Amino acid sequence: MFEPPASDANPKARLTAITLDSTSIKRATSGIEHEREVAIYDILESNFFSLEGRDEGPYTLNLSIAEDRLVLAVGQEAGDSVFTVVLSLTPLRRVMKDYFIVCESYYRAIRAAPPSRIQSIDMGRRALHDEGSRVLLERLKGKISVDNDTARRLFTLICALHWKG
Repeated sequence: MFEPPASDANPKARLTAITLDSTSIKRATSGIEHEREVAIYDILESNFFSLEGRDEGPYTLNLSIAEDRLVLAVGQEAGDSVFTVVLSLTPLRRVMKDYFIVCESYYRAIRAAPPSRIQSIDMGRRALHDEGSRVLLERLKGKISVDNDTARRLFTLICALHWKG
């Protein structure tokens, strides 16, 4: 996985704003809305994000779904140009489906299950989240560079776009 060295980090290689296309977002519970907000806040608080072969940041990002593809519209904080990356969601489908199932089990378990059961479900949820971020890193390779934490949070946002509520 990609982890930029702290001493060599480019201050331009970061996101300063993220929006989710309102037409792409499925109806969601307040818990899912909270997940989206936390992921965006966490990314903006600390991230590494760079377009391969370019040094135009800091960047803005709009995430949307169009024709069953993930669209990442990357803009410059101080400019009008937009660079668009379109990714097939097929490689992420299985892990997202499994992640949704485990998340639903986790939220149900929080209400009634013993702590040991909650902990084991949470470990599975985290493992699937890690797998999703690894797949995302592979899909972005050669187009966009992100660090591990940014990839994890972007995976959360991609899932939030697909969450059925």
